[in-house]
Amino acid sequence: MSKSLNHVGVAVQSIEAALPYWRDSLGLQLLEIREVPSERVKVAFLDAGQTHIELLEATADDSPIARFIERRGEGVHHLCFDAPDIHGSMACMRAGGARLLDETPRAVGGGKAAAFIHPKSGNGVLVELYADAPPTD
Repeated sequence: MSKSLNHVGVAVQSIEAALPYWRDSLGLQLLEIREVPSERVKVAFLDAGQTHIELLEATADDSPIARFIERRGEGVHHLCFDAPDIHGSMACMRAGGARLLDETPRAVGGGKAAAFIHPKSGNGVLVELYADAPPTD
């Protein structure tokens, strides 16, 4: 399992409204904005040196991000770690007693796959495992 932090996910009401702070005030370079229809979310990735900031905007009222913001407001949503062997990483997490939210990795756009670990397994922090290629199940 990789110990490299890929990105920090931040739930926002509006990417457009959040960009002046993250891009302009902090000086982070905007890398891309894309929609992930399967997750009902629009994401913006910003370069923060050895990691990225991922701004997450709900595209539907019933999306996980919309529910998160309704319950907790805007803010840190998850930590994402690189997991080149996502299946092996998931097996390791499961063997260690972690509760996985995904039984198999899910395609999340941009040629990436992800699996989420329940926040109760990580001291209240949602953790995402991230692979460079879609799963080959």
